[in-house]
Amino acid sequence: MDLGFIQIGEKIIFLILFIPLFLVSIAIHEFAHAFIASRLGDNTAKNMGRLSLNPIKHADLVGSLIVPLATFISGFAMIGWAKPVPIDRRNFKNTFRDDALVSFAGPLSNLLLAIVFLLLFVLLGAFNLLNNNFVLRVFWYGMFLNIFLFAFNLLPIPPLDGSHILYDVFPNKITAKLLNLGLYGSIILLVFIYSPLWGFFIDFVNLIMNFFLSLAGYGYV
Repeated sequence: MDLGFIQIGEKIIFLILFIPLFLVSIAIHEFAHAFIASRLGDNTAKNMGRLSLNPIKHADLVGSLIVPLATFISGFAMIGWAKPVPIDRRNFKNTFRDDALVSFAGPLSNLLLAIVFLLLFVLLGAFNLLNNNFVLRVFWYGMFLNIFLFAFNLLPIPPLDGSHILYDVFPNKITAKLLNLGLYGSIILLVFIYSPLWGFFIDFVNLIMNFFLSLAGYGYV
């Protein structure tokens, strides 16, 4: 999430709003993975207590707090993650289809949450309650964050959900190697984030955000 356009005071407000919104959003994301996995026959996450909407169950000290704060201070990008939900694809009846559904459930939950923020945005606008600057920021950031998480997690770079979906839809030696890059996948992801390509990705996120805002009767940002 590019923070270059936000002034110091705005960044502080952004951080105060971002942390709770981020924790709730990743909790819903991970819960969606665990819920769909359980429905499709894999109770690994459920047995480990991860079938929960409690953010503490999914938060990672480094990825959910330290890294977001560190990258926030850097002023370039806000990066963070939750503890991955454990999935054992051997428990699925249709391995590739079910694993793809479980992988897609996380990003889809963020898109649905963005729609919820959009509906609240529209509802408050209908009652002329968006004059409250704090409320406006909460719903704006909530919408943007979840659109961002939706698009980001669909990138076909491990360990993101998109790499699992790519392998499940196109299972072959190339996608298998991509899926099992391990630490190298995280390095590639970081290179992508700090490369010029990141700007194109943020433009794509803003494109979706502007579409949402147009549905709410607002202009482009």
